[in-house]
Amino acid sequence: MKQLSIACLCGLALSCAALPVHAVDGVSFEAGTGSHVQFARGSLMWNFQKALHESENLAIKGYWNLDLAHWRGTRYNNQPGQHQNLNEIGITPMFRFQKPGSKFYGEAGIGAHLLSELYNNSDNRLSTAFEFGSKLGIGYIFSPRASVGLSIQHYSNGGIKHPNSGVDFVSMKVSYFFP
Repeated sequence: MKQLSIACLCGLALSCAALPVHAVDGVSFEAGTGSHVQFARGSLMWNFQKALHESENLAIKGYWNLDLAHWRGTRYNNQPGQHQNLNEIGITPMFRFQKPGSKFYGEAGIGAHLLSELYNNSDNRLSTAFEFGSKLGIGYIFSPRASVGLSIQHYSNGGIKHPNSGVDFVSMKVSYFFP
């Protein structure tokens, strides 16, 4: 199972590497922490072709977020000092809610993620490599190209298989959109 997950991760990463670079609208770097686990994530972002809703009070826009992350757990099998390192690749449609003219925004999304191995850290276990990831965030736009955000994220397999205690993260993200 571990070799299959790694092969899937590598295949998806290679197929994404074949995308023309001009098609990417932005990149981001994110770091986060949960219960005895930390992660670092890099993402490629593609804006939706048009806004989903625009009025004088609210604009709803969005982007596709393709990410590659590395998780480091510090209580593998619930043993202090035992480490678990795993990789994750995911795709998430993110929806951004913003009042026109405001530099603040909220965003939300639910996507599909594949872990390189089963997660078992600090009494949290995921029994499948395939996970759903839901994310809620707030942020501030410094310029048309740069923003910073704070989010919470939850990973779960949606009850496909037990145990499924889920994993929660709080993270900070810096994003850059190309001109």
